[in-house]
Amino acid sequence: MSVRKLKPITPGQRFKVVNGFDALTTDKPEKSLLAPKKRTGGRNRQGKMTTRHRGGGHKRRYRIIDFKRDKQDVKAEVKSIQYDPNRSAFIALVEYTDGEKRYIIAQNGLKVGQKIVSGNKVAPEIGNAMPLSDIPLGTIISCIELRPGQGGVLARSAGTFAQLMAREGKYATIKLPSGETRLVLANCLATVGAVSNSDHQLIVSGKAGRSRWLGRRPRTRPVAMNPVDHPMGGGEGRASGGHPRSKNGIPAKGYRTRSRTKDSNRYIIERRKK
Repeated sequence: MSVRKLKPITPGQRFKVVNGFDALTTDKPEKSLLAPKKRTGGRNRQGKMTTRHRGGGHKRRYRIIDFKRDKQDVKAEVKSIQYDPNRSAFIALVEYTDGEKRYIIAQNGLKVGQKIVSGNKVAPEIGNAMPLSDIPLGTIISCIELRPGQGGVLARSAGTFAQLMAREGKYATIKLPSGETRLVLANCLATVGAVSNSDHQLIVSGKAGRSRWLGRRPRTRPVAMNPVDHPMGGGEGRASGGHPRSKNGIPAKGYRTRSRTKDSNRYIIERRKK
């Protein structure tokens, strides 16, 4: 994987850094695994805006991803590595020996023609999905389940990974990408390897228009608003805006919003880095 820095022949290309996409092998998606994707523009079912700065952008079709990896002990061959407009990671098209095709999140180092499998007693190789109870300690993992059969929900973004630290009883200890260390049931599935497209964090859009293509609308700075519009608005001259906070008054930068009585707090051994 690589990134390309463009020559500044236009103002929008002066600081632009784009993905080289050299890991991709095709630009044609599998038609049987496509689904329509309706846009909300940040509106709820009543048509009221519940999320600001959403709307517009390029039309997309959803790629149906197999997060559960529930086809046990059946080998699959990686047919292609593809781009997915709905996520930062790349996806892999795999074909099982019985002819069924599925999309999975591609791991770093996954190659076309490689054989992968999901099951209990499989080798801990890149792309294989297996329970945490069977994965060797210290292994880099991704797409981790929180409940057995739920499907991978942790460490799915580009370049992210977790590490299996320990096992005790029916729980495994995992260090997550945020720095948090928590317990997960040892019979939950995880995929061996880090998620692909680790260069995603190096990309620089270069111009506001590319944000519009992604469906992100312009954001007004709170300090430029009036007091009626935002807690940080108003004041004579260029006022600093006071304590950083959201539009509905919740403090930002260090204020903890997680409930102290949340049931899953007991599974967290060490909180994420501040």
